Amino acid sequence: MVEKFAVDAGIILIKLWLEVGMEEQERRFMARIEDPLRQWKLSPMDTESFGRWYDYSRARDMMFEATDTRHAPWRLIRSDDKRRARLNVISHILRTIPYKKVKRDKVKLPPRSHKGRYNDQASLRGLKFVEERY
Repeated sequence: MVEKFAVDAGIILIKLWLEVGMEEQERRFMARIEDPLRQWKLSPMDTESFGRWYDYSRARDMMFEATDTRHAPWRLIRSDDKRRARLNVISHILRTIPYKKVKRDKVKLPPRSHKGRYNDQASLRGLKFVEERY
């Protein structure tokens, strides 16, 4: 009911659900367990949820049944492939929100002032830059 009031008031309500498959979840969890740099991503709640896959899936189904409405529908995104999921989410949001092109003045850079000119790179010699890896 609250969602209907919000939508009727002109609010664009977008409800997204990122759906990860059972095999992909296990693959991600195992990768985190095996990689000490990524272990912090695996919380006690994550490991507990792993054993309760079907409980969480039933709760998800009940939530959809109770809250998927004509005025505020859920949109599910298959997210086994994170990159594609992100692109699909961005694409969906951009298609969902109406917009008008904003007319902008053409930008023109002014000429640089040479007043006070000096070799600004020479003063950086001997300082410690971060290693350029990319």
